[in-house]
Amino acid sequence: MDYSLSGKRIIVGVTGGIAAYKAPLLVRLLVKAGAEVTCAVTDHALQFVTELTLETVSGHRVYKELFDRSNPHSTEHISLKDWGDAMIVAPATANIIGKMASGIADDALSTLLLAFRKPLFVAPAMNTEMLENYAVRRNIDYLRANGVEIIESASGELACGTTGNGRMEEPERIVEIVCQHLTASQEGAGKQVLITAGPTYEKIDAVRFIGNYSSGKMGFALAEELASRGWRVHLVAGPTHLKALHPGIERIDVESAREMYDAATKLFPSCQAAILSAAVADFRPDHQADHKIKKQSDQDDMTLHLVQNPDILAMLGQMKRDGQLLVGFALETDNELDNAHKKLTKKNLDFIVLNSLQDKGAGFGHDTNKVTIIDRNGGVDAGTLKSKKAVASDIADKMEALVRSTENN
Repeated sequence: MDYSLSGKRIIVGVTGGIAAYKAPLLVRLLVKAGAEVTCAVTDHALQFVTELTLETVSGHRVYKELFDRSNPHSTEHISLKDWGDAMIVAPATANIIGKMASGIADDALSTLLLAFRKPLFVAPAMNTEMLENYAVRRNIDYLRANGVEIIESASGELACGTTGNGRMEEPERIVEIVCQHLTASQEGAGKQVLITAGPTYEKIDAVRFIGNYSSGKMGFALAEELASRGWRVHLVAGPTHLKALHPGIERIDVESAREMYDAATKLFPSCQAAILSAAVADFRPDHQADHKIKKQSDQDDMTLHLVQNPDILAMLGQMKRDGQLLVGFALETDNELDNAHKKLTKKNLDFIVLNSLQDKGAGFGHDTNKVTIIDRNGGVDAGTLKSKKAVASDIADKMEALVRSTENN
């Protein structure tokens, strides 16, 4: 492994699973990569690995009790969260995952996790049936949606004597993932990117609207990915429950297509690139009632007259100057590649990301996606089903490669 963690301070959280026996090796590998490491443990973790072992391999005192009078600071969980650059919970039991997802802080480790706001990695480890329990899957999905890096468990022999998923990822691979994340390229430093995300809502009356099923997950994943690479991100978001976590993201909330149009056209001139992933309504009612439209007792139907919304992508394509990059998304159900090529050309895009509703696990609402990237030079890169975070990384790689090419010409 060629990665270096020199100068990084990392907190390793250890919980009470049999995989805790791997924690000393994980700490040792992190130290070998150049990191300074402190361990925070639960009481049950010390049933599997000793405090002396962790202190020996890390060179630091173990944080184990919230109200231990021998702690260097009376609020150790606050001091440690300021000290650390990143935190790894390995192994992460169902119990600690549940506490994290629910905001429970009842011991030293869970209290520290509640206060920690920097890169956080969680490596689940448990019996297969526990891992596949609906509550555990819900909690893992919730943590992932809120910016926690889940290091998925592997399949193999488990402590219970069975074979299946739930085996904690090996320490070497965990260190590799952490290194890749913490040493990611910062070539976006000083550059600005516009990203649109989520749906738009077009009001019918005071309580009803025309909308779509977009969750905004893909756009938010792109915002987090590019912000982690040093880009200053302007995220124009339609109605969504998602949160932007990275401090390099400026979020602008809008509701309608016209509000998104105004924000995007205002921001684009100062940006080096724009990625328009929002699912914008093509039409809106020509009149929005300021009260609830009541159904009449003799009414069998209702007619809405719709008018066309401004085309944000087309307008930015007209505004685009030399050196700027513009990326669009296409969600197609028929003649997918042909329609995506037409949109790419018509709207003056540098590349387009094609989603298909024909692919299971892709499209609206999922944590995974399967896309095809088509560029203006005829290149077609058909991807596989993967997490939206991984898809965001692929799109960011493509965008940054084009930025480099533009700057070198």
